[in-house]
Amino acid sequence: MSEPDLYARLAASMARFADKVAIETADRDWTYRDLESAAARLAAVLRNRGVTPGERVLAQTDKSVEAVVLYLATLRLGAIYLPLNIDYTESELAYFVADATPVLAVCRNASRDLFRRIGGNALAIATLDDLFADLTDADASVFARQPGDVAAILYTSGTTGKPKGAMLTHRNLVSNGETLIDFWRFTPDDRLIHALPIFHVHGLFVALHCAFFSGAAVIFQPRFDPQAVIAAMPRAKVLMGVPTFYIRLLNDPAFTREAASAMRLFVSGSAPLSADIHRAFEARTGHRVLERYGMTETGMITSNPYEGARKAGFVGPPLPGVSVRIAGEDGAPLPDGEVGIVEVNGPNVFAGYWQMPEKTASEFRPGGWFITGDMGLIDADGYVQLVGREKDLIISGGLNVYPAEVEALLDDRDDVAEAAVIGVPHPDFGEAVVAVVRPSGRLDEDAVRADLRRDLAGFKVPRRIIAVDELPRNTMGKIQKKVLRERYADLFAQD
Repeated sequence: MSEPDLYARLAASMARFADKVAIETADRDWTYRDLESAAARLAAVLRNRGVTPGERVLAQTDKSVEAVVLYLATLRLGAIYLPLNIDYTESELAYFVADATPVLAVCRNASRDLFRRIGGNALAIATLDDLFADLTDADASVFARQPGDVAAILYTSGTTGKPKGAMLTHRNLVSNGETLIDFWRFTPDDRLIHALPIFHVHGLFVALHCAFFSGAAVIFQPRFDPQAVIAAMPRAKVLMGVPTFYIRLLNDPAFTREAASAMRLFVSGSAPLSADIHRAFEARTGHRVLERYGMTETGMITSNPYEGARKAGFVGPPLPGVSVRIAGEDGAPLPDGEVGIVEVNGPNVFAGYWQMPEKTASEFRPGGWFITGDMGLIDADGYVQLVGREKDLIISGGLNVYPAEVEALLDDRDDVAEAAVIGVPHPDFGEAVVAVVRPSGRLDEDAVRADLRRDLAGFKVPRRIIAVDELPRNTMGKIQKKVLRERYADLFAQD
């Protein structure tokens, strides 16, 4: 039997579980039949607006079931889905539009003029309301795709500051989803609390595919609110979140062992969960958080087991069908226990970066091994431990920030002679972005941050800008960011 494409796999679930509730919101319940019908009719609207197989559909919308239907409708047509963070600024969006050349941008009403300025006459623009207002009884046939065809492009910032579009194929997304529902024991009886955004891998692919592939129900919440999540727990079984979720739940006195008693699984990812939080969560609830490890380019790579030891500070062994090794800078594999670069191979590994063949080639070893850039080790039990990041990636609230992108804007300023951007521990976000700068004149921290907000999404803007006389350097003149991270490690420490 040939491998199904992603929409065929989703459609099989929507047919099998047609009368079950797929998504529950405060306003209504959507059955799997409702989702399939809406996706079929919306696909006809997209087709009438010029979307054809292989074209890109850009989506920068608020979280809603209608946005999920847009994703399904795009796949049904054989087109490529391009979700974007709603916090991206005009300059960031202009890059994505120029690079991906989408045929349609689906945006919020307030963003219409912005996309008109960016795309001109070459870009069709619509809101979800526009598209759903055009629905009729007509639907669009399913356009079958091959396993190696691209299903989605997700942009990830580059260490040089230039974002890269990771091309995720139908095989990548189907194989990862099938592996996870088996490994994490998903069944049609599950109900997943979904409080994540749906513009990245965690919320869109991991959470929704686990639910949809297995016929489970999704309790769809517009954003993470600890009280709303706690209120949903008595009728739910699974929560997927980032470390910030679990930190904020522990800070809420209503989050008790009794409140979590109906739950079977808490999953954490997108950023490291500290061992302290892991232990505090178990002490409060009796549940051990299941920590896993993934990337935009690979989906999920490793996971602590559903049954068996969930080690605090470790992200578990490789998932079935996925291979992980630790390599030195020369690419030679290292023995267990030694720290090196984490490299991954398997059906989950992406097809490369959109329109960047040279960059793609530089990120792979012979044999298809993808160089993650994360530093880690594998212990005697086969569990992976991440110990840092080769290129200083900052993960704040589960979102990636690459220092080079922020540093480039700071270095362009007349009042900044040079800048170093680092991540330091933060009690709520895991890591906070901090800029340490050597001023070339009078520096107004609030004014600098306000200026940066015009060019950067809010999560990338430094929470503090610290002026110093000199930046620490090694004998080769390179700024020692490790020294800075150590110096300001307690900047956000709680009293």
